[in-house]
Order: sequence, then structure tokens, then C-alpha cells
Amino acid sequence: MENTDVLHSPQNKANAYLVKEILDSTPQKLLLKVYDFAISHCQRHDIEKSNRAVSELINALNFDEEATKNLSLELLRLYQFVQDSTRKGDFDISLRILNELRETWQEVFQSPVELSEAAN
Repeated sequence: MENTDVLHSPQNKANAYLVKEILDSTPQKLLLKVYDFAISHCQRHDIEKSNRAVSELINALNFDEEATKNLSLELLRLYQFVQDSTRKGDFDISLRILNELRETWQEVFQSPVELSEAAN
């Protein structure tokens, strides 16, 4: 197979589509995609990939701003609990938490009220 054949393979076209989709996504959509990835791999009992996704959620937390610090700390605790649960093979509780968090974020993103307004 020539190099040009590899570039035009269905796998590379799918990867190119995913790269474009990610680059064009809003931060909110990206967050939901990370949750989807974590949920999907948790359903498959893939500890490594689900915990890698949860690690990305942890890395996205903002501890610098006072308005989000408490929320970030609570999410950190939940994420660490999810990681510990998956390591122990308790995928049911991890799935339930991840699904509920994803649904909550989706509702927040669809709400017309800004978070800063809700905090006041």
C-alpha cells in the first residue's frame, strides 16, 4: 500500500472527521464528549480508558476562581470516587454518577440563565 492510500483510507477519513468535529466544538460540547467517552468505556468495563477520561475531567477543573472553587472541589471528590470505584470493578456506581453529572451539565448548558446570574 502506498502512502497516499493510507491517507485516503476509511479509518483516516473517520479520524479527520473526528479531528474537525473536536476543533469546531464549543467547550461545552467537548465536556459532554469527554463524559460520553468515560461512560462508553465504563460500560465496556475498560478501567484504563474510563479513568483516563475522568482524569481529563479532573484536569479541566478550575480552582483559581473563587466562584468555581467549591464546585471544583466537590467535582474532584466525585471524580476520584468514580476512579476508585472503577478500579475496584464497581462500574454500576461509576456509570450512575457519570450519567447524572453529564445530564446535569447538559441541562445547565441548555438553560438560558447564566451561571454567574444563578450565583447571585
